[in-house]
Amino acid sequence: MATTLFGIPNCDTMKKARRWLEANDVTYIFHDYKKAGVPEDELKLWIKTIGWEILLNRRGTTWRKLDDSVKENIDKVSAIQVMIENPSAIKRPVLEIDDQLLVGFSEDTYKEAFNK
Repeated sequence: MATTLFGIPNCDTMKKARRWLEANDVTYIFHDYKKAGVPEDELKLWIKTIGWEILLNRRGTTWRKLDDSVKENIDKVSAIQVMIENPSAIKRPVLEIDDQLLVGFSEDTYKEAFNK
């Protein structure tokens, strides 16, 4: 089972997810947006799978700092650009487990996904 965790290392939610994965002996690859950037092909696949509205983090400081004209006119195309240019605008973590995609961290959801 291939498992990849996408996000940024200093995010509290990311830390919770990583602790849970490690405590449950789940082997995973960590993709750090800050160092490796956002894989555009992956981002587009995620959007196709779950929608850009779910993936876009509208609660964080990155979103609040965007120009109002960007926020008021956001659509799929502009959301992709915002997320590529500002990886912190992507909800975290994004966890790929084979063909399954989880956004955010919920212990119950992780337990279910890994049958723990």
